[in-house]
Amino acid sequence: MSATLPARSLRPTGLSSDNTRPLSDEQVTRFNNDGYLMVRGLFDREEMDMLLRTAKHDQEMLRHEFGMKDRSGLAVKLSLWNHPGDDIYGMFGRCRRVVDSCEQLLGGEVYHYHSKMILKEPKVGGAWEWHQDYGYWYKNGCLLPDMVSCLIALDPATRENGCIQMMKGSHAMGRIEHGMFGGQTGADPERVNEAMKRLEVEYCEAASGDALFFHGNTLHCSGPNLSEKPRWALICCYNAAWNDPYKKHHHPNYTPLKKVDDSAIKATGIRPAKNDSFMDPDTDQTIKADKEEPAGANS
Repeated sequence: MSATLPARSLRPTGLSSDNTRPLSDEQVTRFNNDGYLMVRGLFDREEMDMLLRTAKHDQEMLRHEFGMKDRSGLAVKLSLWNHPGDDIYGMFGRCRRVVDSCEQLLGGEVYHYHSKMILKEPKVGGAWEWHQDYGYWYKNGCLLPDMVSCLIALDPATRENGCIQMMKGSHAMGRIEHGMFGGQTGADPERVNEAMKRLEVEYCEAASGDALFFHGNTLHCSGPNLSEKPRWALICCYNAAWNDPYKKHHHPNYTPLKKVDDSAIKATGIRPAKNDSFMDPDTDQTIKADKEEPAGANS
């Protein structure tokens, strides 16, 4: 059962007194204007080395990997879990650098909606169609687009290996109709094409440890990985506490999030996945997953 909010309101709850406010007012304004915010070097080299070394050899996480094909037949692989545990992935998803930032951007308490490791392997990693995350999550009973994601680059992200692209200011368009294209849910191509005539598209190239925060209504996509280098990324997704879905679905209802201090990442160290909330893609009607290839086949 989901926890009951003290007041079931569709209004931001305001920041708690213990929020560390890691973002400046200027950064929050930029996010509100553009629909996304890049924070360079949010995590240091030691933290990213721990995360990358764990992920590359984590058979439990890789065992739950599944693929989603793009229009050309190339597949993006991902492993998705609903609740942050006490492993290293949970420490990233619960640390104040991320959670307090998300609360600043939305204006109040957030809870962990899910996290996923994106695996774009060299030469075969597929593309993501243009979409809004709220294009998916609207179907899950979330009344508002008060949702935010934090993409953390494990590997350097470049145009060549399929870095994420953001359409600046597109969150102001509101929710766009989505449909199934290939094995992915994508935004209405006609509206996307018209928006691209008026709005700037930014290739968000990133170094390992950079973090990109983006709003649930911001249009984004990524190209295939045609390079010789992998592009792995951890994406932690959050929903506003006041946006508790009105129906049960394959992601959690409101569940209070236990934040951890930023030092918890290094204190936890290389601790592989220990989590019973990995998602079965068959429960998600917004995708068509390809599970024919065994998890970890390319590791």
